[in-house]
Amino acid sequence: MTLPEGVIIIIQKAMSPDELVYLGILAASIPVGFLFRYLSPPVKQGSALLLGLCISIATCHIHTLHSLVTVIGTWIIIKSSWRHAPAVSLCWTFLYLLFFRLVTWFGLPQPTPFANAIQLLLTLKMVSLANEVHSFYIEKKKEVSSFAKSPVIGGLSQEPSLYDILSYSYCYVGIMTGPFFRFQTYTDWLTQPSPLSLPGWEPCLQRLKLVPVYGALFLAVNSVFPLSYVRTEEFLDQNFFYRFFYMVAVFFVFRMRFYSAWCGAEAGCISSGLGCYPEKALSKPGGGPTINYSPDVPTEEKYDFKTIQNIDCYNTDFCVKVRHGMRYWNMTVQWWLHHYIYTNAPFKAYTLRAAWTMFISAYWHGLHAGYYLSFLTIPLCIAAESAMEASVRAKLGPRGQNIFDWVHWFLKMRAYDYMCMGFVLLKASDTINYWMSIYFIMHVIAVCCIIVGMLFKGEKRERRRGNNEEKTQGEKIENIKEKTGDKTD
Repeated sequence: MTLPEGVIIIIQKAMSPDELVYLGILAASIPVGFLFRYLSPPVKQGSALLLGLCISIATCHIHTLHSLVTVIGTWIIIKSSWRHAPAVSLCWTFLYLLFFRLVTWFGLPQPTPFANAIQLLLTLKMVSLANEVHSFYIEKKKEVSSFAKSPVIGGLSQEPSLYDILSYSYCYVGIMTGPFFRFQTYTDWLTQPSPLSLPGWEPCLQRLKLVPVYGALFLAVNSVFPLSYVRTEEFLDQNFFYRFFYMVAVFFVFRMRFYSAWCGAEAGCISSGLGCYPEKALSKPGGGPTINYSPDVPTEEKYDFKTIQNIDCYNTDFCVKVRHGMRYWNMTVQWWLHHYIYTNAPFKAYTLRAAWTMFISAYWHGLHAGYYLSFLTIPLCIAAESAMEASVRAKLGPRGQNIFDWVHWFLKMRAYDYMCMGFVLLKASDTINYWMSIYFIMHVIAVCCIIVGMLFKGEKRERRRGNNEEKTQGEKIENIKEKTGDKTD
């Protein structure tokens, strides 16, 4: 069955040649994954490495050397000092990411978009690997001192060799599209006792069932609301409501594109069996199992693929809070950011830690000013919703809270629409020009919410102080009565 010529033309116009290559790799990875279930661990490891290297060399050409240098550098860091490997590997990979993006300053050719995608995911993998090796040696020392096996969940059984690290780094599964997965998840995949008995077709089709809908919506809305129109003078001549609505359409297109891509990437993981664990392991996206389990489980055991789940489309759209919206979007990367950046942030206050994490996330995405303008707006929105929840929602009844939540959800979606414009326009001038055309409305609303929250909080403090003063005055009167023996009221 072939697509109609008109549909093919629409797809070609809506998607760049690079995006079509991404689509081809995603589509091919699904049937290939089922074939990998038939391979023994050594053959599976070598074949996944070989296929990943072929994809990398075919799409990145000479720029494959960037990822190779990153891997070798991380291996040297781990071998030199496992104690300092987490911090040093983070510095190494992030500094190399800076060099990678500024290579033209040194007279080197600009890397391809495919090389950039591989480098982004490799950065996450190498930092995670260094942390896993560090945890392995810490637990090993505890075992020696206590003469008992460490109860650590999902820990390494031995330090990986250079071949193991290369195999993990260039494993074909999600090499350019994600999701991120830990080295332990990779080794669990290699050593699955009976991969053919694990669920495959049903969860794979379940993950793919809405992809045609997402793809069709992406093509349809993108053709009516192209991003390029925002940069024109004609767009600025449109009325406010049209300009405001345009960001809603742009973010919708943005979501449909990533819903399609990430659901397809998850299907590629599912078909190969990567990230498949028993439900009782209570796996987390990116992190894997949180409870120890036996790999030799009966065939009636229930499994899930939560470890490689990268998107929760429903909750992304319908969760109420800005902070919750981040949990359901790019979930495996959010796990990485929480465990390796947020937890180790040089601040204690939640808002400052969130701002630091968003700054690192923006840097990881790229050097374009639009990333920073967008990501650093998130802490402002979080502060606004926290202020309103504490000062307004807490005082409402059930019906009032329900109405508050619907308004909160509407503003959350508009906040993400607003921030998406910086993410896709990239340039500071284009982003600020658009935000200015709608009068920085979401920034204004966020600041107003914070002010309202502070005012209500101040009133609450004054009321509490007044109550305390009345209580203190009453206690004084009672004390005087007790001393004078006065029994009257």
